[in-house]
Amino acid sequence: MKIGLTYDLRSEYLSRGYDEEQTAEFDREDTIEAIEGALKTLGHQTERIGHAKQLVAALVKGKRWDLVFNIAEGFKGIGREAQVPALLDLYEIPYTFSDPLVMALTLHKALTKRVVRDAGVSTADFTVVTTSAEAATVALEPPYFVKPVAEGTGKGISTDCIVYDRSGLSKACGRIIDAYGQPALVEPYLSGREFTVGILGTGRTAQALGTMEVCLLVGAEPGVYSYLNKEYCEERVTYNLVLPEKDHLIKNVVTLALDAWRVLGCRDAGRVDVRCDHHGTPYFVEVNPLAGIHPEHSDLPIICNHLSIPYVTLIERIIASAGTRMEEGAV
Repeated sequence: MKIGLTYDLRSEYLSRGYDEEQTAEFDREDTIEAIEGALKTLGHQTERIGHAKQLVAALVKGKRWDLVFNIAEGFKGIGREAQVPALLDLYEIPYTFSDPLVMALTLHKALTKRVVRDAGVSTADFTVVTTSAEAATVALEPPYFVKPVAEGTGKGISTDCIVYDRSGLSKACGRIIDAYGQPALVEPYLSGREFTVGILGTGRTAQALGTMEVCLLVGAEPGVYSYLNKEYCEERVTYNLVLPEKDHLIKNVVTLALDAWRVLGCRDAGRVDVRCDHHGTPYFVEVNPLAGIHPEHSDLPIICNHLSIPYVTLIERIIASAGTRMEEGAV
């Protein structure tokens, strides 16, 4: 097949004057090279397209592909991850990963939690605060965890997000609202174990690839998988593969993750994050239907590395999942 590649390249945005945090979700050059190399190994032709505006220009010129491998995060707007899939739907071009509705929904953490909660998937209580003054009306009991309602890659997440008493809630919410121009999501602080579950496939055929526990090292920001802990994960974090047959909790974690994935309609591959309270009860935290795919630094490939699954096999299975929709005549 002729496969186009859509992505947001971090170096391009840095060269335009955006800072490290603003570009945290975007991809490195070696990620694009790795995907392209895997696709060529699998016998496909590739063409680099780039970000959404570059896709628009290519489509206007009449460019077309049998399939687009989409990892474009988008830059502006709460529906930014939906921009490329929506364009491809408009032109009836098949692509990997989730559709515009799923991409727009899952970036908004509160809306996502409402959907999974209504479907019976366990998630912690929450509320959305749009002004710092609203914090006084929050009915939840401390300690709290406060974060942006629609960011990824740990943006806005630090130890300051843990609020131990009601008196600090207004300041914490105001910091998020002012810095990110969006509401703050307020939840109970879950102080237990944290996991990320890699998932491959779509709907009832989706399967858990594996589960990793996120363990913070000495020197990491304590108590939270923060932006800085993610950015410097080699020195601050260990990712331990955990197996259901060796840890009874993991079976429940995997079931929770798969239920959320299927309820939300996510496709092909991604991750679901789960965290436990102080009693050890697991709760859905969020889903990433457009998970990072750097062969060494991203969670999904790290899970594959733990399981001795070659990177090219991961890419092959993603293409195969998207190919099922192509066979059925759907994008």
